[in-house]
Amino acid sequence: MAVNVETLDKLERRITLSVPSQQISSEVETRLKKLSRTVKAAGFRPGKVPMSVVAQRYGYSVHYEVMNDHVGRAFNDAASEAQLRVAGAPRITQKDDAPEGQMVFDATFEVYPEVQIGDLSAAEIESTSAEVTDEAIDRTIEILRKQRRSFAQRPASEGAAEGDRVTIDFEGKIDGEPFAGGKAEAFQFIIGEGQMLEQFDKAVRGMTVGQSKTFPLQFPADYHGQDVAGKEADFRVSVTKIEAQKLPEVDEAFAKSLGIAGATVDGLRDSVKKNLEREMRMRVLARNKGAVMDALIKSSTLDLPNALVSSELERLMASAREDLKKRGIKDADSAPLPQELFQAQAERRVRLGLVVAELVRANNLQAKPEQLQAHIEEMSQSYEKPAEVMRWYLSDRSRMAEVEALVIEKNVTDFVLSKAKVTSKQLAFDELMSTN
Repeated sequence: MAVNVETLDKLERRITLSVPSQQISSEVETRLKKLSRTVKAAGFRPGKVPMSVVAQRYGYSVHYEVMNDHVGRAFNDAASEAQLRVAGAPRITQKDDAPEGQMVFDATFEVYPEVQIGDLSAAEIESTSAEVTDEAIDRTIEILRKQRRSFAQRPASEGAAEGDRVTIDFEGKIDGEPFAGGKAEAFQFIIGEGQMLEQFDKAVRGMTVGQSKTFPLQFPADYHGQDVAGKEADFRVSVTKIEAQKLPEVDEAFAKSLGIAGATVDGLRDSVKKNLEREMRMRVLARNKGAVMDALIKSSTLDLPNALVSSELERLMASAREDLKKRGIKDADSAPLPQELFQAQAERRVRLGLVVAELVRANNLQAKPEQLQAHIEEMSQSYEKPAEVMRWYLSDRSRMAEVEALVIEKNVTDFVLSKAKVTSKQLAFDELMSTN
């Protein structure tokens, strides 16, 4: 018998489902009998509880489960027969005017939309590229040196200078009153590395061990501590220790300490370059992918299923609450999070997901095994033991699913760039790395 599908809106449909009452009653009775073998009740031995007691205690929940199972199967069979791609869960309501011996339900649901992707050859996309420079390699090596630096105490007569690690006691007051977080003892920071506000950093420069001074400090208006943001404080600082940093020389011993094969300076520079190029490729891909996705949204036409948008909204809000918890926000589970804050993002994600899925299907852009292998190999090279990292990915389906998604995104990006009107933009390495 053909399934009658009513069209209620662009994507909304309704199917009427009919389930024989006898099937429901028979299944409920079977499950209750099975349950009676193990159920426990005061005054009865296990397996000897009367059916009337079992039915009174569990009849409603068992009936509800059986109804869900039968109606769910009936809906899936009907949707399959009608060749419908259902988006989200159906909304089931029971009808009162059912024929004798039947239970009748209306299933209201949405279907996936028809996705129309426009002429990609008309899309205009800016493609980014960059190169790893010698200056970038030098800066990275300098960072590696700082990570392995040591400190030695300066003579008491020498003042604190750039790169020195100072140990201080300090107390700040606003209008003569102490404030939260404004006092510390034996506090350490390195001058010139941005660990403290610039005014604080400058005030400590040149001070010697045992010296104290008071100076004014203006907190920025956007300072993370809202209680003091935009206010001026007076700080009293005393220096108790000054240590000069000593950086390791860039030589074979330094290269060896980093595990460089051959332990040569040239090998160190080559290793740093390869790592920077790997990171650069990821940044370039991310920028180009973003440009491609923007172009796909502009060139595509489709209706959004409300069910999918609602599900995405729930995921985004749940993620936001988890982020609040990690930040130590109290009552993160009950904090007000207006849906409108996430509405546009949810709609964009659903739209992109549907468009990308259609593009992948229509152009066979699925991830190939050799692509997955190559991607994992490249990622693993940035770790100390690449073989172990590869095994870690290959042994877990969820991790492989993440890799597959990344490969598909790259396939889509490359495909669209091959069709569109592309203008190339060469970015300086520093500019590329400083952007999110």
